[in-house]
This record gives sequence, structure tokens and C-alpha cells, in this order.
Amino acid sequence: MYSLRRIRSAAALAAFLAAAPAVRAQGEPHIGYAYPAGGCQGAVVEITIGGENLRGVTGAVISGGGIDAKVIRYTKPLTQQQLSNLTRKIRELTERQKQKHEARKRGGEFVPPDPAITFKAASLALGLDLDLVGYTAMRAKLSDPRRQPNAQLDETVRLYVTLAADAEPGRRELRVKTGRGLSNPVAIHVGPCREYCEKEPNDKSPDAGLPPWLPVVVNGQILPGDVDRFRFRATKGTRLVAAVSARSLMPYLADAVPGWFQATLALFDAKGKEVAYVDDFRFDPDPVIYYEVPETGEYVLEIKDAIFRGREDFVYRIALGELPFVTGIFPLGGRTGAKTTVAVEGWNLPVSRLTLDTEGKGPGILPVSVCKGKHVSNRVPFAVGTLPECLEAEPNSDRGGAQKVKLPLVVNGRIGRPGDWDVFRFDGRAGEEIVAEVHARRLGSPLDSLLKLCDAKGKPLAVNDDHRDEAAGLTTHHADSLLSCKLPKDGTYLLHLGDTQHKGGATHAYRLCLRPRKSDFALRVVPSTLSARTGTIVPITVHALRCDGFAGDISLKLKNNPPGFALGGGWIPAGQDKLRLTLTMPPVPNKRPFRLQLEGTATVEGKEVRRTALPAEDMMQAFLYRHLVTVKEWMVSVSGSKRYGRPMKVLGRGPVKLPADGTAEVRISASLGSSAKGVQLELSEAPEGVTIRKVSPDLKVLSFLLGADKEKVKPGLKGNLIVNAFVEREVKSKDGKPTGRKWRSAMGVLPAIPFEVVAAAP
Repeated sequence: MYSLRRIRSAAALAAFLAAAPAVRAQGEPHIGYAYPAGGCQGAVVEITIGGENLRGVTGAVISGGGIDAKVIRYTKPLTQQQLSNLTRKIRELTERQKQKHEARKRGGEFVPPDPAITFKAASLALGLDLDLVGYTAMRAKLSDPRRQPNAQLDETVRLYVTLAADAEPGRRELRVKTGRGLSNPVAIHVGPCREYCEKEPNDKSPDAGLPPWLPVVVNGQILPGDVDRFRFRATKGTRLVAAVSARSLMPYLADAVPGWFQATLALFDAKGKEVAYVDDFRFDPDPVIYYEVPETGEYVLEIKDAIFRGREDFVYRIALGELPFVTGIFPLGGRTGAKTTVAVEGWNLPVSRLTLDTEGKGPGILPVSVCKGKHVSNRVPFAVGTLPECLEAEPNSDRGGAQKVKLPLVVNGRIGRPGDWDVFRFDGRAGEEIVAEVHARRLGSPLDSLLKLCDAKGKPLAVNDDHRDEAAGLTTHHADSLLSCKLPKDGTYLLHLGDTQHKGGATHAYRLCLRPRKSDFALRVVPSTLSARTGTIVPITVHALRCDGFAGDISLKLKNNPPGFALGGGWIPAGQDKLRLTLTMPPVPNKRPFRLQLEGTATVEGKEVRRTALPAEDMMQAFLYRHLVTVKEWMVSVSGSKRYGRPMKVLGRGPVKLPADGTAEVRISASLGSSAKGVQLELSEAPEGVTIRKVSPDLKVLSFLLGADKEKVKPGLKGNLIVNAFVEREVKSKDGKPTGRKWRSAMGVLPAIPFEVVAAAP
């Protein structure tokens, strides 16, 4: 049992350490799904957000303009006891109303009680804020023996989302906000098509509520063992497209194998005959059907999970109708500042060629789509680069017909038939380091490439099948090839490009980049959303995606110097691929979230190179695999009251020099006052062998010793140390006797401490 004095002391210490409370606020909101995942321009849509820690949601933040959201209701799942009490109360009130109406019969006619009014009265009587719709859905879930409990999806919030008639179509990111901050982002889509939400049950008897005229976007959820069927009418000659969005809405599920909702799609005619079936689109898990309707009549579209799994986050959208759909483009890219004519293939397309102007466009990916009236096709990637470009010239399938090229160059080509090889000949010098890289799968091509570099006599020098690209966060089969080689002598060299599965065709396009070795890097910062109180410190992680052997230091800083924010430990040491840093929040709260940018600078091959870190979500797939999935904005929510005093800061310049088998002092400015007594520190995810030896807080400075074990820590180790502060008190019984137990209260996080292990003094 604590004395009032001890409680006040702990509270005061927490206030003084306000520049560093816990890593992230406990109970931050998290979204597991949004259903329906979008709506039609000019419509008002009721969207259900499922997740956890959603109590107190006050609104939503949606990327782009033209969308407003209003919170309708929050629902938390009832316990079995609450559900039993509510059921009993409903029965009691229903019986009373029956007796009341029996006494007031008019002409022998019985007026039944209104179930909605009865439910509301029972809910309020028990202190529950529920509506009949939410209660009915909750009962259905709890009574379904196939349903597996998932606390991460149990809480729901319903939103009224108003889409402006001129809201830009396409993918948006939705976050909800509570008093504890912002949630993670989830995808919703805006489009011109009418939308329809499934009505259960529709597994045996198809849902016939679709509009009489297509196109339409059908929204639904697949629950355990569920099959959704939709009846619609199509006229003869209709070039029908049914395109599913499922995995693209929820890229990775942490606790499901293979890690996403694997939808299958089937089409049946009026006689029940299956006329089309797909379970993917090439290598994309989201299936697409194209079907030319032979007879006017009714058809049924069926969607389910491939292995009959399901739960609330198995959300889908099906674009159904004579809609434009791009199946491929060629070439897959072009040069910056130039106009490229692109051949477009697909269904229901009004054009077969497009001219893409990359004037003013930097290197990267340009999304390409085709419009047919007000309808916009799916978007496909078009790569924009800085190197000279050319087209592959057939015949070039063997050494004798090899196409002569000059580096650096990007070759746009196709593996035009099964078993085909494209061979390129170039001249090189002894000691020259060259890189050959294929961009195909990352650009929507089904090509599973293989690269083989040979000398003029055909002797293999380097071979590569698959190369993992950490920047391709949505790719699970890294089928694009990359090889690098130091040429052994002056002379002619041959590069062979083929498909490892011996497939080919017009869709098997590629971009082959041939260039000298050129070091570079890209950056990702996670998480993409931060929520904290004023003056506090939160850890972040920055990933360095290094290219062509670049291994140098990368210095990090906030771009455009947002007022009040401070970055701690702003570097990634040479040779490291990721590092934890800290971000100090401004002392003044802000009603709107901040949109921050982080920039990295490094010296690469004698030149200063700057790269902006893209915000990303570190997503887990199927209990094991992790992927960095980029999002549009890095958003930071700052709440609380105004903070006074200076923020915590590591004193001294440069990294702390920690001798192997020795100690080094760390000093941090912190106005702790008399409440500093009792503060303890612990390292978070520190290298093995690095420890905190002694803590010595005073009125203005928090100092402590770092120690290194020479058996576990070697000179040259660099990085940042993240330190958590806490107080620990002995728990006493009611009569004031020790219980042997201790109570720990987290006080916060200190600014990141850069360090370097150096050789011990002789």
C-alpha cells in the first residue's frame, strides 16, 4: 500500500520526465478493416471500422480532398454475462408490452410491440449503449461455431462518409482519431460506379439486389466457410469484366496463411453451369474474369476463400460490368523528359496506344490508366528512368544473332514465346564492374526472369534467377533478376535473358537495365503514424535499402524543419540496414496531425546524395514474414497540454565513445528536481554486452554509465541506444508490511544515444 507522499513523488517524476514517456501511448487505436472499403462519387456511405482501442473515436483523417466523415456509433463486444442479462431484459420488457397490448386490443386486433423500441429500453436499463443492428450482428457472430475470436477486430465504429461529386477517383488512406491519437491507415476507394453491399444470407440463394443495369461495384465480407453469390442480368454481346479487390485492400494478415484473403471467382449461367472460374490474375492473388456474354439472361457470380476461411477483415470489392481493364502495356517504361508511345492491351479499351509525356517527372513509377467515358481502368505501373533506352531487336535468341548494345542502356523487350532467349552483346574492359537488372514482375509482367553473363566463347561468368528487392513491399515472389560482375579482361561479353519456367508471350515484357555499378540508397521510416503527447519522445525505425554495395554512413534530419520537433540519434552507421531513432514532440498541441518528412544524406562515390524516407507499415505475413509496405503520408498526432521547460537532450558532441571492457558516462539535460530520486533506466533492444552500470540523477542532469563486455562487444560496433526510464516501488500490504512484490511505473524514453565501441586503453 502506497503512502500519499510516494504517489505524489511518482506523479511529479512522471511530469518531469514528460519529455520521455512510454514508447507509444497505451491503447492507441488500431484498424483491422474498413467495410465497405469505398464508395461512389457524390454518395453518402456508412462504413464500419473494425479494430481495437476504438472507444472515443471522434473523427477520421482521409488522404486527398472531397471526403468528410462523421462518427455514428462505437460498439464494443458484450461479455457472455452482459449478453445473457440483455437477452433476459428483452424478454421481460417484451412480455410486459404484450400484456399491455392485450389489455388494449382494438376490435380484436393485436398490436405487436416494436422490437427496436423494446431493445433500446432494455439496453438503456442495463447501461449499455447499443442499437438493434449492432446487437443482431453480435449475436450472429457469437452463435457461429465456425467463428474464431479475434480481439483485434472486435470493436467497431460506424462512420457516415460523404463523398463529393468531384472527389478524385482512386485509392485513399483512412485513419481514425481518438484522444490517444491516430490509427494506422487502411485503404478505401472512390469511383464513379454505383455501389452495392451484399445482403446475407446469399450462399445458397443468390443475392438478387444488384442494380438492373451494370456496371456496379459489389462490396462484401467472407466469414468462416462463407460463399457469396450474386444474381444479375446481362445482355448478349456484353464484354463482361469482374475484377476483385481483396488482397490489394488488406495486403498482409499476420495470423492467416498464406497471409491474405485468397479469393476465388466463378461465373454461372442461368442453368447453373459454370462458364468461368479464376483464383488469381497471373501472379496477382486478386482474380479477374473476362467473359463475352453469349445469351441474354440471368447469371450468378460467386466469390469465396480458396480454403473456406473467413472473418470480418476478409473484405472485398468486385467491379462488375463492361468496364475498361488494362492487361498489359509495352514498353514498360521510358526516359525522363521524353514522350513515349505505349501500346495498351486489355478489355473494353477505347484506344490501343497512349503517348506518355514524362516532362518534369523524376525517376520512379508513373501509374497509367485508360478512361472510357466516366469509367477509369485499373492502374498499371510505367517505369521512368534516366538512362538511354532502346527496343529489343529480333532475331536475337542465340550467340550468333546477339543484339549489340552499348552501356549504359535500358532495353525494352519481350520473351515472345515459350523457351525463347534474348541475347545481347556488349564490349567491356578489364576490371569494369557492370550491373544487369531486370524489371518485369515489379511492373506487372508475369516473366520469371533468368540472367546469365558469359564471355565471348560462351563461358558463364555470373548467373542470377531471383533477387529480393526490399523496396517492393507488396511482392512475395521476387522473380526479377540482378547480377553484378567485375569483367576479367577487355573484350566482348554476352548477356542471356530468359524465363526460368520456359514460358513466354506478348505479356512477358521486361526492362533490362545495363549499367556500370553505381552505389545508391533508399529509406523507409516506420511506423507511418505516430501519436504522442506534447514534449514526449517516441522511438521510430529507419530502414536503409542499400544499392550496389553502398555501405557508408547516412545522416538523417527532418525536412523543412517543422517547429518543435527534434530528431535524436540522426544517423545510420556504415554497413547497417536499419536503426532505431527517437522523435521529440513539440511542446504545444495541435488539433490537426502533422505531415512530416525525413531526409537522409550520404556521400556516395564522392558526391552528396539526398533521399527522402518513404513512410511505411512494417507488416507481418502468416506469422513469420515481414514486409515494408509504403503509404502516402507520415502523420504525427500531438495531443495534451502545453509543456514548459526545455526538452531532454544528450549533452556532448558526436557518438559516446564506449571502450571495450570499460565504461563511458552519458549526460542528459533534464530538469528533474527533487523527484529524480528513485528513477531507474533500462536499455531497449541493445546489443548483447552493452549494459547500464550506474544511474546518478541530480536536479538538472541525468547521468549514467554505459558498460561494455569485451567478450561480447568488439571495437567498431556503432548504433543508437534506446533507454527506458521507470520507477519501482515496493508493494506493501494494508497493514504496511512488505509483500515481496514490486510495482513498476514506466516514466518514458530518453533521447536516442549514438554510441561507438572503441578499443580499450592499454
